[in-house]
Amino acid sequence: MAREKPEAAAEAEATPERSYREQLDFLNPIAQPLASRKLTRKLLKCIRKASKHKQLRRGVKEVQKFINKGEKGITVLAGDTLPIDVYCHIPIMCEDRSLPYAYVPSKSDLGAAAGSKRPTCVIMIKPHEDYQETYDECLEEVSALPLPL
Repeated sequence: MAREKPEAAAEAEATPERSYREQLDFLNPIAQPLASRKLTRKLLKCIRKASKHKQLRRGVKEVQKFINKGEKGITVLAGDTLPIDVYCHIPIMCEDRSLPYAYVPSKSDLGAAAGSKRPTCVIMIKPHEDYQETYDECLEEVSALPLPL
């Protein structure tokens, strides 16, 4: 049994990941504002750092609960989540509370950056002094993205 696990991990690593352009084919119509390739990498890097310090909120229920409580942070949504009814209310909640949010193309990349094997459709990154510089860069760029009409 112990032999099968490393082989399965090797097979998972061998499967080619989709490029940014290929992931764009699976986006939802509501995935606006979409982070650029460069900003997506920065956001995923910031999520990795935040997960080490336990400064993440993962999943629709948890993010929704803490947005309602008034917690501040950057909300990152996956653009390939179906059905969109699952999380289509989150951007409206963010706009009402003046929280920055952005979409990234892949929910599996979002889950992997958070240190999970499971894909996740919504993550909120909370500020922390250990990665404040990366967080501020992401916050500035996400805030500069144009909001949908």
